Amino acid sequence: MSDPGKGRFDELPEVRRRGLERMEEVYGFEMTDGAGDFFRYTADHLFADIWNRPGLTDRDRRLLLIGLLTGSNQHDVLTIQIPAAYAAGELDEQQLREIVILLCHYAGWPSGSRVNQVVEETIAQAQRRSGQ
Repeated sequence: MSDPGKGRFDELPEVRRRGLERMEEVYGFEMTDGAGDFFRYTADHLFADIWNRPGLTDRDRRLLLIGLLTGSNQHDVLTIQIPAAYAAGELDEQQLREIVILLCHYAGWPSGSRVNQVVEETIAQAQRRSGQ
């Protein structure tokens, strides 16, 4: 995505626009504005503020998040974060596979196995798209 959300969110308040644009960068797909307090805190605080803080790269944040999600068995979010990290070039095939090995030993084999499934599906899908 070259310019996520550019123009689509111009009518929104600055913090919401910044949050939605950042969500698109992090997730790798188009976002729409949502309603309710949960979405407000997600877009306006987590993405407009926290994901834009200095000191950590997106890759750093993504690595921490993948570890946390694996350790707490929140594999549904891994199906978003791992493909997004791969597509953004933050983590390559070798790095993703090394993460699996490390996480198996720290988070447990069943959790690591699920991460491995997400990693291998991500790599296979990318290879199919590129015709490999």
